[in-house]
Amino acid sequence: MTAGGTVERWGTFELTLDGPSEGNPYQDVAFGADFRHGHRVVRVDGFYDGDGAHRVRFMPDREGPWTYTTRSSAPALDGSEGGFICTPAGPGNHGPVRVAGPRTFRYADGTPYLPFGTTCYHWTHDEDDKAEEQTLRTLAASPFNKVRMCLLPTRDMNPPRLVFPGTVPGPPTPGRLDRTRFDPAFFDRFERRVRDLRDLGVEADVIILHPYDKGHWGVDDMSRDEDLFLVRHVVARLAAYRNVWWSVANEYDFNTAKTVEDWDRIGQYVQRSDPYQHLRSIHNGTRMYEYERIYDFRTAWTTHQSIQHWDARFARDWLERVPKPVVIDEIGYEGILGRRWGNLSGRVLLRQFWHGMTAGAYVGHGECFPEQDPDDWAWISRGGRLHGEIPSRIAFLRRLWEESAEDEFVYFGDRRHRHRDVTLPGDGGPWAVDLIDTWDMTVTPLPGGPHGGTLRVPLDHRPDLALRIRKAT
Repeated sequence: MTAGGTVERWGTFELTLDGPSEGNPYQDVAFGADFRHGHRVVRVDGFYDGDGAHRVRFMPDREGPWTYTTRSSAPALDGSEGGFICTPAGPGNHGPVRVAGPRTFRYADGTPYLPFGTTCYHWTHDEDDKAEEQTLRTLAASPFNKVRMCLLPTRDMNPPRLVFPGTVPGPPTPGRLDRTRFDPAFFDRFERRVRDLRDLGVEADVIILHPYDKGHWGVDDMSRDEDLFLVRHVVARLAAYRNVWWSVANEYDFNTAKTVEDWDRIGQYVQRSDPYQHLRSIHNGTRMYEYERIYDFRTAWTTHQSIQHWDARFARDWLERVPKPVVIDEIGYEGILGRRWGNLSGRVLLRQFWHGMTAGAYVGHGECFPEQDPDDWAWISRGGRLHGEIPSRIAFLRRLWEESAEDEFVYFGDRRHRHRDVTLPGDGGPWAVDLIDTWDMTVTPLPGGPHGGTLRVPLDHRPDLALRIRKAT
């Protein structure tokens, strides 16, 4: 969008100015703009995008006229003025997601948001349009409304481009990256896919740093200044997209080059740099079934708890300890890998979804079927197609929760009881009670209702059953 036009509320205004290209403008040229709506001023950083193009992006959150004035250390970029009109949000545009309470999220317009996320770490890195479009089609037909995706490569990858360009012509070479500048073509593809997710109504949970390079590319043990140089550029480029979340790091505790104080410093810098205050968190590693190092989410810069753990029933403890929403972004993956985190059966993983949701948390999906289709990669790595048994069952779970904001659920898990005695809530009844088969995706009203007091529920020795308790009408 250019100056003098219109931008919908929570859309993206972009201003591009020609400026200095000599030397290293990524480091040498400071550029940004102040956006005004009445007496309110929002200060936004810009970024250099190569070939003399200096850009600033802005997400207006109020309708009506906005004006801007650029600021820069380069005279050619300093003091430019203009404006645009912010119009009402269009269909499907609810604004960025915010924390609404100790267990809940809402969009900026007040619409409830329940995160049902999945993981596709490097689905944008191969520059394979066909595969990326397949991933988008799969997501459009899935229940998932959040995707975890990485900026930086792992040791075993050989992508045609990286965040940083190489120091020699051609594809990037291990150990020979120029960490003083960025590759605009890499970011052009990455942010285009972030916009595609936005148009699907899917949040992009952007993972900024991680420990999987192991010194190969030289991006997991950067200096403090290099870390913040990357963060500033990433926030300037992506923050104006309403569907962005920030994950400061994936499995932060596996990175031995940084301390917890380092991670706090980076998280605080993200908080200061983002004028829109998108959701922010950091994700722990775990040695599955042995130990985990969950971050101290009492820190002010984190907005929610992004947790890796193999047992969702601990969610009640995490919520009691820190009153911030819990998103178990990684609990294990449905698949057939030789690693125990990647070979869970569909039933086992679905049970964790139900344990987590009934405990007040949200659970993330992933799958690893790299041999299912010779043209596919494992979903968690490159996206593509879904082959597992549980996406449809997660869709069923999501429908139940979206229909039942005030209802109570009781989950019986893998136990094969003949019956269970359930004490119904004492206030607000009488109650209608439904028996849910979480695997076969059926909802059956219990006869004899409405109910009150203690109810004997026949389960007939079947596993994977739950109750929904709602006010009788």
